[in-house]
Amino acid sequence: MKTKLAGLVAITLAVAGCHNTMNSVENAQKEGQRNMIADQRVVTDPGLGRAVFVVGVNTGMTPGGVLKVQVELLNRTKSLHPFSYRFEWFDQNGMQVGGSLSPVVADQIEGGESKFISAIAPTPACKDFRLKLLEAH
Repeated sequence: MKTKLAGLVAITLAVAGCHNTMNSVENAQKEGQRNMIADQRVVTDPGLGRAVFVVGVNTGMTPGGVLKVQVELLNRTKSLHPFSYRFEWFDQNGMQVGGSLSPVVADQIEGGESKFISAIAPTPACKDFRLKLLEAH
């Protein structure tokens, strides 16, 4: 009996580990309102653009008056896709804030998954940003 149960558990775990889809549930009547902004996109890698698609960009301010950004991504493929990203920060004149390059962050997104990446500007002088998505190598 224990052997059959252990075998059934092993098979269940193996099948679950091979499955790439995901179901989710969320509140249909949202309490929090997103501040979605119009974005401008430059796509130089169509393969990455298909797999790691930018759904939308939401911005806000921290209580200390620092810009924060949240980007929703969607993997429109059926497979896991590794990628990297980095935020760049700019002042009110569109000048890159010195030393404001955030580190390159390695990440991944499951097939069909929607996920959020976010960052907070390094100083209150940062008024704008650029997100760079990079193919993982």
